Amino acid sequence: MGGVTFNEGQDFQGGRVRKGAGRGTMVAGGGIGAVVIAVVATLLSGGSINPADLLSAFVGDGTSTSADGATDVETLGDCTVEQANTDRDCRLAATAYSLDEFWAKTLPAQAGTNYVEPGVVSFSGSVQTGCGSASAAMGPFYCPPDQTVYIDVSFYDELKSRFGASGGPLAEEYVIAHEFGHHIEQLSGAMDSANRSGSGPTSDSVRIELMADCLAGMWAGDASRTTYPPRTKPFLSPITDAQLKDALDAAASVGDDHIQQEATGRVSPEGFTHGTSEQRMRWFKTGYDGGTLATCNALEVKASDL
Repeated sequence: MGGVTFNEGQDFQGGRVRKGAGRGTMVAGGGIGAVVIAVVATLLSGGSINPADLLSAFVGDGTSTSADGATDVETLGDCTVEQANTDRDCRLAATAYSLDEFWAKTLPAQAGTNYVEPGVVSFSGSVQTGCGSASAAMGPFYCPPDQTVYIDVSFYDELKSRFGASGGPLAEEYVIAHEFGHHIEQLSGAMDSANRSGSGPTSDSVRIELMADCLAGMWAGDASRTTYPPRTKPFLSPITDAQLKDALDAAASVGDDHIQQEATGRVSPEGFTHGTSEQRMRWFKTGYDGGTLATCNALEVKASDL
């Protein structure tokens, strides 16, 4: 697969990604893919369904079985740079490794909070999580109670076939970086301070998602420009305009307005939970162009500037 590549000289240690599958049937979780379920269910019900009930992983009572209880769990082994550039699970591991290094440096410096690595689970079909049993139909999501990112990597194909995204490695990396962004919101206190029970164009539900897009952009910009000694090159090779467009296209494809239009033929702002395509692209670009935790904090932005 062409596009953004990890530079030679990187060391992607094993154990960063766990692989597992379970038999759960109840959809749970919140993240990039969850917008589909939320907006369609809300529209088809005439707006009577509370998105918070559907995005329950953002609330999670922590009483369900954790990922460690999933069946067939194993740990992904070491990955070479070549594998990270061709194999999706290895790309997931390499992206997580890069995100760890970026946030371990950035979070203490900008928020005065120590970084704690989130768990990362690659699963197929369904999986047991700290937020309950989750189906791959939910798409990638972050579960606050067990501080873990869950993804069925086949979702990347869904981005293209179902949502119309152009695809590409940076688009896949954006998805992971967005879910890590929710983890940063959890560690920094933004997640707890937000009222995530509502919907609408200026709701905290939308603001939390736009902030995660911006945080993903922060990582992408840093990973392609900054060298961390003793390495002599950044994690990613320089990002071209075409590759950046792939990431922005992925963000746009999961915008509330785009998905609503595709699913029902109309756009209903009162059902927004993740932001419009334009907003999602703009907030990712804000982070990519040198954003900080402060400038990415969509919770503090006035409605007219969202």
